[in-house]
Amino acid sequence: MQSIDNKIASRIYANHRGWVFSKNDFLDLGGDDLIRKGLSILESKGTIRRVLRGLYDYPKMSQLLKKPMEPDLKQVAKALARKNGWRIQPSGNTALNLLGLSTQVPAQMAYLSDGPSKQFTLGSRELIFKKRLLKESGFKLEESELVVQALKALEQDRIDDEVKQKLRSSFSSKTWEKMVRDARTAPAWVHEIIREMAKELEE
Repeated sequence: MQSIDNKIASRIYANHRGWVFSKNDFLDLGGDDLIRKGLSILESKGTIRRVLRGLYDYPKMSQLLKKPMEPDLKQVAKALARKNGWRIQPSGNTALNLLGLSTQVPAQMAYLSDGPSKQFTLGSRELIFKKRLLKESGFKLEESELVVQALKALEQDRIDDEVKQKLRSSFSSKTWEKMVRDARTAPAWVHEIIREMAKELEE
């Protein structure tokens, strides 16, 4: 039989480098104590590293520096949400950064959450969760959440052709088509921009 650490490792490798996870992501493979033991073995081997209490990652490697890169804050946020059963969505400024619409190098990433307000420090960076009533949490696509939050943060009068071009090139025409259907609950002017870009990519 395959050992528990090998089973866990197989799932980690399938999710590729940069993935962040907790023991909850493996509970279908065995009991709590068994999963903890498997993760401990992989950490001792240097396969994974602990990034926060109860959270690990399979680190990406810097080809230039020949050492592990810092944890992906977006992945950390998603792992914490899975672990705690929170629904989250990026704040406006975080969405702008993730989509390359802001030139600032963020020292922090912020997410709106239906869980408690919390703040985590990872090295020189901060990950912040702000408790909010998530009015627009029904999107099935992560891309819809990003685009809607980014457009709302920019506001309608600041969305020029340059912004639209950057957004347009971020996703395939099929993804934009899906977003048109997915983002129907977004503000009317936001949905109209999404529909406009999907239509332009069809032509």
